[in-house]
Amino acid sequence: MKYVNEGIVFQEIPDEVTLAVNISNCPCRCPGCHSKFLWGDVGTELTETVLDAFVQQYGQEITCIAFMGGDAEPQEVCRLSAYIHNRYPQLKTGWYTGRTCVAPGVDKNLFDYIKVGPYIAHLGPLKNPTTNQRLYRKEADGTFTDITSRFWR
Repeated sequence: MKYVNEGIVFQEIPDEVTLAVNISNCPCRCPGCHSKFLWGDVGTELTETVLDAFVQQYGQEITCIAFMGGDAEPQEVCRLSAYIHNRYPQLKTGWYTGRTCVAPGVDKNLFDYIKVGPYIAHLGPLKNPTTNQRLYRKEADGTFTDITSRFWR
């Protein structure tokens, strides 16, 4: 699994300072996608060593690492999220999948946040109340709560 770039973002996950890691080789190919550069199999291999370097570089500034994509290799996203939780328990993890639901066999409990849904232009992004996309937060009891409405103004 490869990533193209990373950066600190403030709007992906409410109440978190998130390091968003943009993963390439996206099989979803949503019409109207704003990240078409992620469709190709390009970039650098995303490994534990790379994640360690990210935490060393951004560690004091971030509270969450979000995998933006990874639908071509969901088990690898899960494995890396587990690595972060084990190695850096102070950090939360999130995953944005462009699928309409989490792939079968994915352990959702490896994530603190999961955003699902392809971008559908006429429904709008998360900030639009008509969006098909949803952001879920894992609660202390292991259930997930839909917090999408936090984006609506």
